[in-house]
Amino acid sequence: MAALTTAILAAAALNLAFIPPRWTPKINSVDDGVAFAVFVAIALVVGTLVAREAARRRAAEQRTEEIQALYREYEAVVAERERLTEESHRMALLQRVDEQRKALLRSVSHDLRTPLAAIRAATSDMRSGADYDDATRDELLDVVGEEAERLDRLVANLLSLSRIEAGTLQPDRQAVAVDELVADRIRRLTHLFRHVRVDDVVPPGLPLVDADYSQLDQVLTNLLENAARHSPPEARVEVGARARDGSVEVWVADEGPGVDLANREHLFEPFRRGPGSQSSGIGLAICRAIVDAHGGHLDVKAGPSGGAVFYFTVPVRHA
Repeated sequence: MAALTTAILAAAALNLAFIPPRWTPKINSVDDGVAFAVFVAIALVVGTLVAREAARRRAAEQRTEEIQALYREYEAVVAERERLTEESHRMALLQRVDEQRKALLRSVSHDLRTPLAAIRAATSDMRSGADYDDATRDELLDVVGEEAERLDRLVANLLSLSRIEAGTLQPDRQAVAVDELVADRIRRLTHLFRHVRVDDVVPPGLPLVDADYSQLDQVLTNLLENAARHSPPEARVEVGARARDGSVEVWVADEGPGVDLANREHLFEPFRRGPGSQSSGIGLAICRAIVDAHGGHLDVKAGPSGGAVFYFTVPVRHA
């Protein structure tokens, strides 16, 4: 409609201003009439094209505005999603921290109170004035000593866990003889193996390893205690080692119920306890962190005749 109106106005202006007789709507000749008709047609076509182009431009501008509005909405949705994701991660982290805090409190309340109760009972008996014979008195003193060592191991594990959480666990490396370390650990933990048989199959002549003696001692102690705890009476616990690819591999095998290998990674998470376990659930997590800090690897597999075999590697020390 706008194009038709524009064409009519342009034709009228042409007729009035340029076609004789001027300033009148009359046309005197056939040629002028043809020229007038052609002009009207051209004006109509041009006006139509201009109108269509204007309509397309307005439609394009409208689409551009719609796209920009959609993009702003998209950005808002992405920002909201990121905020919700961060919030979800933060809530999950807080929940995990809270769960670990509760687990730590349960661990401390159980694992500390049990040996403390045994120590208190033994010392109370000795202080009661009862006339014990030497054998009974020695037995009570052994209970105090063993439970005190158990407390010391638990406190050492908790301190190591705090260093791991803080990222400050750094090995003080030195040359360590694995055969001597294993023999010393078995001798000092004799009371843990009253109901099992421990076989030391570490061969002599192994290369020295580059490790922190006290940390490696803690790893071996935790694995031995774990094996003794899960082994049935009269079962066999084996401790062995061998040189392998620039490292020394150490293993502790037991004849207990074994582990679920499909979920074995959970065994090395803090405060994860297996079915029926009475441990704190931090020993294996500490063992893996220490071995990782030495550049080694700790894992578990099924034993050839049942039970579990925990094994780890430590790099050989080079002069």
